[in-house]
Amino acid sequence: MLKNKIAALAAATVSSIALAQIPAGYPADYAQTIAAANKEGKVVIYSALDTKAAQPLIKDFSALYPNVKVEYNDMNSTEIYNRFIAEQASGQGGADVVWSSAMDLQVKLVDDGHAMTYASPELKAMPSWAVYRNQAYGTTFEPAVFIYNKRLVTGNDIPQDHAAFAKILASESAKFKGKVTTYDVEKSGVGFMFVVQDAKYFPQMDELIKGFGATQYRVYSSTGNMLEKTSSGEHLLGYNVLGPYAFTRAKKDAGLGVVMPKDFVLVLSRVIFIGKGAKDPDAAKLWVDYILSQRGQKILANESQLFAIREDIPGEHTAGALKKLYGDALKPIPVSPEIVTYLDPKKRLEFLGHWKQMIQAGAGK
Repeated sequence: MLKNKIAALAAATVSSIALAQIPAGYPADYAQTIAAANKEGKVVIYSALDTKAAQPLIKDFSALYPNVKVEYNDMNSTEIYNRFIAEQASGQGGADVVWSSAMDLQVKLVDDGHAMTYASPELKAMPSWAVYRNQAYGTTFEPAVFIYNKRLVTGNDIPQDHAAFAKILASESAKFKGKVTTYDVEKSGVGFMFVVQDAKYFPQMDELIKGFGATQYRVYSSTGNMLEKTSSGEHLLGYNVLGPYAFTRAKKDAGLGVVMPKDFVLVLSRVIFIGKGAKDPDAAKLWVDYILSQRGQKILANESQLFAIREDIPGEHTAGALKKLYGDALKPIPVSPEIVTYLDPKKRLEFLGHWKQMIQAGAGK
């Protein structure tokens, strides 16, 4: 009898703890998800966000759910895709949550049947373009910007839109030879996706690519390299750099300038989903819901210094703040099948073939 009372008391205590943890506005049965996640005891995350930037999120999530250990694996977007696919093929499992800036690769994984269907309680707060099949969610609102060396580039040499960038490269190719940088479109998933999207909004894209060729542009897979080398003066101009990293660096670095293009600004959103074969599915739900929640989004904006996708989050690193400043110039890349088009091997090769052709045409001037 005493044992039964103790067991009942323990169960009631666990239940009350779970109920206390239920975020405001969530259904009461979310307590079951929390209890199941506590039993799983961990969540395995593959992410393209570096561990340092993710640390405030991990710390706060752990304070909220102390019984769920976060196993955070930081790698580049192509590595995430390849590792996840290999583990799925071998039946090993691996990631519970996949969170990547390579939006197109993420949508491809969803289309290929690798994502769990999960309608997050935060769904109502999300923009419609950032939700795909209740399987994948956009989590951030990150503009693609131009960067320049403030000590060495001034006046009309600071491009204010895409046409100006192309014109500067064409008219001053000698001055900027070896001094222009962008992502390696063959090796960087984000870089490739950006230029494919650029071609939708910028009819003179070929002239810009020729300008890259004329200036013998330099390419990198890492945003950090472009920021560092532009700040040092090794490069003078940078194209399609991820805004959050650029703005964060520019606040501490007087030599780095950042431009939001006036004609249009591509906006990337890091896409998150739960693996269909996740070993810790309930813990994965807690992580996804946390990242989409007001609490998680505030930390993502103010401490991780990415831009929050929710418009009800205050502060400068938010979708709401950017929309007030730039309005219709902002062009969010949708979490949709549209962005997977150029992952088709034939179309990708055609696009890259045309890119190289334009580079060579520019270099031959």
